[in-house]
Amino acid sequence: MATAVSDPEVSAEEREPLLNPRERRYAVETQMHYMSRWRSIRIMYLTMFLSSVGFSIVIMSVWPYLQKIDPTADTSFLGWIIASYSIGQMVASPLFGVWSNYRPRREPLVVSSAISVAANCLYAYVHVPHSYNKYYMLTARALVGFGAGNVAAVRSYIAGATSLTERTSAMANTSACQAIGFILGPVFQTCFTLIGEEGITWKLIHLQLNMYTAPVLFGAFLGVVNIILIFAIFREHRVDDLGRQYGSVNFAEESAGLDQGTEGNVDHVAVVAINFLFFVILFVFAVFETIATPLTMDMYSWTRQQAVLYNGIILCVVGIESVIVFMVVKAVSKKTGERAILLGGLLIILAGFFILLPWGEKLPNLQWQEIKNNSIPQTTSTEMLTPALSLPAMKLAPHSTAEPVGCPVTQSWCFNTPKIYLAQYISSDVLIGLGYPVCNVMSYTLYSKILGPKPQGVYMGWLTASGSGARILGPVFVSQIYTHLGPRWAFGLICGVVTVSLFLLEMVYKRLIAFSVRYGRVQEENC
Repeated sequence: MATAVSDPEVSAEEREPLLNPRERRYAVETQMHYMSRWRSIRIMYLTMFLSSVGFSIVIMSVWPYLQKIDPTADTSFLGWIIASYSIGQMVASPLFGVWSNYRPRREPLVVSSAISVAANCLYAYVHVPHSYNKYYMLTARALVGFGAGNVAAVRSYIAGATSLTERTSAMANTSACQAIGFILGPVFQTCFTLIGEEGITWKLIHLQLNMYTAPVLFGAFLGVVNIILIFAIFREHRVDDLGRQYGSVNFAEESAGLDQGTEGNVDHVAVVAINFLFFVILFVFAVFETIATPLTMDMYSWTRQQAVLYNGIILCVVGIESVIVFMVVKAVSKKTGERAILLGGLLIILAGFFILLPWGEKLPNLQWQEIKNNSIPQTTSTEMLTPALSLPAMKLAPHSTAEPVGCPVTQSWCFNTPKIYLAQYISSDVLIGLGYPVCNVMSYTLYSKILGPKPQGVYMGWLTASGSGARILGPVFVSQIYTHLGPRWAFGLICGVVTVSLFLLEMVYKRLIAFSVRYGRVQEENC
């Protein structure tokens, strides 16, 4: 156990011998311990950021890469591939969380990062098999998600390594790193589009370094760096609510002794409400990231490479916008409060998806499915079209022998759903890029404040599960609805979901207050 240092600023009460057996586990924190503790917390910030990057760094290129390696895959299967990441994370989060409660946290952190590195390498080789390539991609993404299950262990460590006054800011910083990772991942993807679809091939190891594989290999490299930093810098630390150093290294004893006396004080209605709101926030952002590439390829006749490049550039600008939002939102929240900012963020997200609703009369260009040697059929029949559409009224997408572009005729809504204009799409990107980081940070901040001094590992596990569930259902939902019913139904239903969340926020608005404020109010009323 560390010993207290002699410090004239330390009160006489703190110099008193600690006779209580439980209190003997604590000592006044030294400057060296403080610096080491915050270096470890910052390594956790990096780990959270890399977990998010592992999800989003290939979001813009999954669909065109899937089409290239396995033409049998459709947008419905795309939804499952994107959702597989969150399925893996949902399964792994409680496992790594329990592991971190009874063993040094370095163990689950290193193992989870190693799994992510191996899974990214597998993704880079999914083009090698001669069949079932889409299932190899599905497996690779599920394993990347499994490795990202360290989120619960990260948040549990940060909750235990911060004092009560530090915890809210640390949790907000953690969520900011996570959100920035989700947003900036596509920016990294954009940088690799310069390599092109063909890229460089090393036949000796059957590796193709192109715009699809380079991002995951870069992610694997970052994972290796993270493992090195965990070994070199990360140390186990724990402080109590007053910031005193926790002396015990017995993890089982620590886990058994932390959850004392605060269960009844937590407002579980507020906890459930924040979990639902967080689910909605992650759900709509997962929809946004999933649908961006297929939507722009259908609406604007972009090729696979164009869709990845242009969406990456757009999201790069949105990412810069979001970083600015993260810098501003903390200062603004001190004046207006977290609840008001959360409400404003949800309204902005609602406006972003409402703008995406199709209107007008112009239809998207149609993509003709090639029957033979990449040529447009010589004879066409109006029976292929809906009765309301005549042949002269249609515009064929510019035809390329290398790649068909435009809205596929297999999607029946392409014949009667108005085109979403590029200005609508960009405006929506800007609004969602503003609303999402605001809601993400405020959700975690409110959640941490509502929980108060209670150890937050279990509750953070619930919140992680809510986010994982949203990222599972979001891609599957939008890929199914978009494929079969079109963007009008997909974005209309999203608007409905966000509206319901706004009503819920209004109902529980007065309950979303800090634990200390709620506790003080009860005491005052009793007096």
